[in-house]
Amino acid sequence: MKLRPIAICFSLGLSAACLLASTAAAANNSPNFLVIIADDMGYSDAACYGGEIATPNLDRLAAGGLRFTQFYNTARCWPTRSALLSGYYPQQIRRDGMPGAQPKKFGGNGVRPDWAKLISARLQPLGYRTYHSGKWHVDGKPTENGFDVSDQVSRGPGFFEAKAKRKQLSSQSTSQEAPGQFYLTTATAEHAIECLKDHADNYADRPFFHYLAFNAPHFPLHALPEDIERYRNRYSAGWDQLREERHSRQRELGITHTPLSQLEADVGPPYDFPDQIELLGPGEINRPLDWKELNETQQQFQATKMAIHAAMIDRMDREIGRVLDQLQAMNAMQNTFICFLSDNGASAEIMVRGDGHDPHAAPGSADSYLCLGPGFSSAANTPFRRHKTWVHEGGISTPFIVHWPQGTEAKGELRQTVAHVIDIAPTILDLAGGEPSIGPGAPPLAGRSLRPVLAHDGDPLHDELWFYHEGNRGLRQGDWKIVLSNASRPFPWNDSKQANTDAGPEQGWELFNLATDRAEQHDQASADPERVATMVARWMELKEQFLRDAE
Repeated sequence: MKLRPIAICFSLGLSAACLLASTAAAANNSPNFLVIIADDMGYSDAACYGGEIATPNLDRLAAGGLRFTQFYNTARCWPTRSALLSGYYPQQIRRDGMPGAQPKKFGGNGVRPDWAKLISARLQPLGYRTYHSGKWHVDGKPTENGFDVSDQVSRGPGFFEAKAKRKQLSSQSTSQEAPGQFYLTTATAEHAIECLKDHADNYADRPFFHYLAFNAPHFPLHALPEDIERYRNRYSAGWDQLREERHSRQRELGITHTPLSQLEADVGPPYDFPDQIELLGPGEINRPLDWKELNETQQQFQATKMAIHAAMIDRMDREIGRVLDQLQAMNAMQNTFICFLSDNGASAEIMVRGDGHDPHAAPGSADSYLCLGPGFSSAANTPFRRHKTWVHEGGISTPFIVHWPQGTEAKGELRQTVAHVIDIAPTILDLAGGEPSIGPGAPPLAGRSLRPVLAHDGDPLHDELWFYHEGNRGLRQGDWKIVLSNASRPFPWNDSKQANTDAGPEQGWELFNLATDRAEQHDQASADPERVATMVARWMELKEQFLRDAE
């Protein structure tokens, strides 16, 4: 497939091929699938989940479909992606660490067993054309795992051209104008649009599966200047007020009824880099203190970072809108199952990587390297507690929007059913008409099809959901949840140092009733030790089962 040059604008005129796509879809009636995933986006960032960031395209998907209020991910990017595409917990397929497992075999560098095929490979025999755009972060190459076309669009460690590439372009430019500006979010959407155009031109008689994985709003906080300007002074009142504002809107929308969590001023980033904090200058702080305790320099610096985070989400939503316009031009919106989610909660991390950080560079520009940090991450995860990497609700709760006009009559409805990213692959397979059997040597899929939930909130989809990431453990059974935090964790890119030990049977575990306390403010472990002991034993039992599955 030859991709067209990147262009911000495109014609919405219907070609003959687009009309052919409409005719073929009507004859075949197999749904198309568009799975859109954001990176490090908080539960409350989208307007339809209580946020103030302009997300009109996500909002229109929600208005024309469903919003799930209790949908979970795995707390981190690579395990969520493997779970989404496979239908298994990542530990079952060696794609996250596990106490008692071989560190080099499990984790970010783990390789899936041969039986753990991705949904893309399972759709191809059903006649689907399969596409991937954007971030990958799964073992193997996309085109070796069932994707017909893939473009891991990236030019460097951030969202703009890498420093070396920028120097090369500047030296080659003969005009006084700067070379054309590459921006990753736009490029990712452009590749998706090109794939859809090519599908309409050449494969109109086949349904498609498109996995659209944005890097935004993951650090480094890089955004286009005009996008930052829209939010320049929006966050000067601080994270305390922002959390209150978002929580109020969430209650009005029916997204949540739980009281707002308290800020944990003693909980900072999950990994310490004091020398890098110093490099970032006097405006950086690594704790979510009361906003009034910050000096003017700190307040301005933190508010600017949040403005860039918002700008990145705003731009992602605009690019999603362009993809939706292309679907509309193909007359494919009615029978395309579209879902949107985030891979984990917003991030409290603060670090400097890639091309480094120039303290004199404009915040959000290519030469800067900023991270959101725990203060505004707490606001992004409103009303929940903690952040990415933790398995408290702030780390594992995601917005989940489903839009499929031909398959569901729901318009603007909420779903309270507890569900998980492991359910996406089984849902797609079910709706595509695939067989649930998965071949010899494979355990049953951990996920369940969401088909009955699309019609109405019904019986529970899962009896329990299991969580583990970097020593953090959790188990939800009905409305009850136990959670245990690993207070001391190494930098995760060295799997050999990952914590692989188990805490004592009940030591340190917290117990929460999420029906009334989803913000996890009232630990009931001491009042109900028998429940804790039973749930911990079940967590251990599932851990051992998943280890056997992975062997």
